[in-house]
Amino acid sequence: MKFLISVIDTATNTGSRDEIEAIDEFNDSLMANGHWIFAGGLGAPSTATRFDNRDGAGLTIDGPLHDPTTNANHEYVSGFWLIEAPDAASAHELARRGSRACNRKVELRPLLGG
Repeated sequence: MKFLISVIDTATNTGSRDEIEAIDEFNDSLMANGHWIFAGGLGAPSTATRFDNRDGAGLTIDGPLHDPTTNANHEYVSGFWLIEAPDAASAHELARRGSRACNRKVELRPLLGG
């Protein structure tokens, strides 16, 4: 089964040296144990551009789908891991470990059809 672990933060590139080292160790563990698919950080929501070309509309809209300033905590997805896990319970444990490694809240969601 494939899962998305989204890292939740209020800013971009906020990891301390210790957090980055812990993330690197977590990534190495994911790779060593066959859970790694891909991971990455994301630019701030202000860097987002949305496109809507349904029926040839050709719309380009600057800004994110969800404005973090309307969220009381100004939280948004600042990074992610795509992982492979044998079951939901294993994915839950990996999400807990990822949260501990990056010292941030995370959200776990299964990929459909994966």
